[in-house]
Amino acid sequence: MFRFHVPEMACGGCLAAVTKAIETLDPQAQIDGDLEHRTIAVTSDSPEAALLAALDKAGYAAKPLSEAL
Repeated sequence: MFRFHVPEMACGGCLAAVTKAIETLDPQAQIDGDLEHRTIAVTSDSPEAALLAALDKAGYAAKPLSEAL
């Protein structure tokens, strides 16, 4: 599982866009979002770098949660 901080994710529409970006890369991915903390937990077989690139391409620059603290 990967955990990311997504600072620009502020509403349900943002979470939907983030979810769509990841599911486009990996349709089997499971995404759990926390809008209050602007974080997501992703279960995916895709590499972390590919997930981060998909989020960035969708306009949501993210960092692994350990780096964002």
